[in-house]
Amino acid sequence: MNIIPVIICGGAGTRLWPVSREAFPKPLLKLADGESLLQKTLKRATRVVKGGEAVIVANRETYFLTRDECAETVLEVRPQLGFVLEPVGRNTAAAIGVAAEVIRGRYGEDAIMLVLPADQLIDDEDAFVDAVEHAAATAQLGRLVTFGIRPTSPETGYGYIECDDSNGPDSRVHKVSRFVEKPDLEQARALVADGRHLWNAGMFCFTAKTLLMELERHAPAVYGPVAEAVQEATVSNSDDGFMLELCKEHFARAENISIDYAVMERSTIVDVVPCELGWSDIGSWQAISELTPADEEGNRIDGRVELHDSQNCFVRGDDRLVGLVGLRDIIVIDTPDALLVAAGDRSQDVKHIVAKLKRSNDDTFRLHRTVHRPWGTYTVLEEGDRFKMKRIVVKPGASLSLQMHHHRSEHWIVVRGCAEVVNGDHSVLLQPNESTYIPAGHRHRLVNPGVVDLVLIEVQCGEYLGEDDIVRFADEYGRVAS
Repeated sequence: MNIIPVIICGGAGTRLWPVSREAFPKPLLKLADGESLLQKTLKRATRVVKGGEAVIVANRETYFLTRDECAETVLEVRPQLGFVLEPVGRNTAAAIGVAAEVIRGRYGEDAIMLVLPADQLIDDEDAFVDAVEHAAATAQLGRLVTFGIRPTSPETGYGYIECDDSNGPDSRVHKVSRFVEKPDLEQARALVADGRHLWNAGMFCFTAKTLLMELERHAPAVYGPVAEAVQEATVSNSDDGFMLELCKEHFARAENISIDYAVMERSTIVDVVPCELGWSDIGSWQAISELTPADEEGNRIDGRVELHDSQNCFVRGDDRLVGLVGLRDIIVIDTPDALLVAAGDRSQDVKHIVAKLKRSNDDTFRLHRTVHRPWGTYTVLEEGDRFKMKRIVVKPGASLSLQMHHHRSEHWIVVRGCAEVVNGDHSVLLQPNESTYIPAGHRHRLVNPGVVDLVLIEVQCGEYLGEDDIVRFADEYGRVAS
């Protein structure tokens, strides 16, 4: 069987703010063992295909972060990776639809897609591989197959799948009677008690042909724009995979709807594989806390934390020391530029804070103080009226775009490494403790020609210091508009 894993790596992760943000989505969140959710998903996918190929659907703005995260994943056999880049978010129906179009074109319409969200955990990977084998065999018969998790408790944060008692050719696979929306607690208890309902894991298996046929039948407002977005896409191939940028004009017209609403709940050819995988969708800080062992007081700690007379708390710190005194059942998440304090049983409501930040145009919903770019990172150290200080790190061999600012001048001081600076008509090499001044209106570029990270301090001065005051003339990362 030709199985192509499709990893959906999008979403803003609003319930895991302030660590997860729009420009640093939930799949990139590192767990206590140092691995991100995306890395764990990629490792799990390679167990199914043992090399071969995999497709990752991600936002264009997070492509380089996603690519680097995959490159840093420790794998026994490294697959070829194809990146399908969305210019805007249009939910899972469009994301899976474009993946199906790409796979049909590259691997054939009978290729089997194994769709995996990049933000889930699975403890029992042997059971996962076994479930995929049953799902793939059924998918070959022209069925849409989903995975249902046998519930261990009456959860209100998950959707449910009701199994039909009848089976197909595979006794492990059941027909789906219906999908149930996230229930209230009383309804959830009833669903778990009757034994025929499973948690909806949001994982799927089908051929590209079957998915596209059902998408065209039940969601033409997704199918048409998706097909056109792939047809008009920009593609670049390399020895280790490919990168496909969807046409924004067509993709933006796709209906914003989930694959469950668009296809799975409407189709008559849906089956489910009941599973026990040690599964979690990591949808809240409460779920994250359960990954950390509790001490004798029920506290779960990740970072520099000191507690006194506190019980059943979860604290995740960054570089600063966090102290708690006399507290019960709370969640504390500390980052350099935002602090979250929440009741333990209200962790799902963090999304409301993010919604308020977004409405007020507060950049904290979107960016961290340290911002990742294709060439490295920058960290805002201090800012005030008409000035801003940054620490800039440029990876070996990388370069910023050739650019110009209308409203600000910049002073660069090299701290480590070697900097090649284009400043107007001149080019200069700078060593540690050397600097250069770039007036407003000058074209300039920063390059790291060395083999170690280039670290410099940038001081900006001017009447406007926003990140959108950039005019790019040339760029290695495709950020110059044609």
